[in-house]
Amino acid sequence: MAAENVHEFTDDNFESEVLGSETPVLVDFWAEWCMPCRMLAPTIDELAQQFDGKVKVGKLDTDANRDVAVKYAITSIPTILIFQGGEVAEKFVGLTNKDALAEKLTAMAS
Repeated sequence: MAAENVHEFTDDNFESEVLGSETPVLVDFWAEWCMPCRMLAPTIDELAQQFDGKVKVGKLDTDANRDVAVKYAITSIPTILIFQGGEVAEKFVGLTNKDALAEKLTAMAS
């Protein structure tokens, strides 16, 4: 499904993998049935490769991991949150183009 360097975030590992990360983390909130989410998937895979070693990139299935989705008030998917230092630094709702995401990640990763 996802590229090998795209992490799978869950309610159980979110704190350690995302909030405790020393590098910025891009989290794609998605669901299997969401067509725009599927359309965004190749972009997420490309960003994971482009920023490998600089930014942790991963996906969180909102159907299977409701606790995190509720905590961050995810009411529409796809939603992308970029975390830095355990805090939400950027939020994108809906289909977002790769250039806009890459620009933010480049600024955060430097």
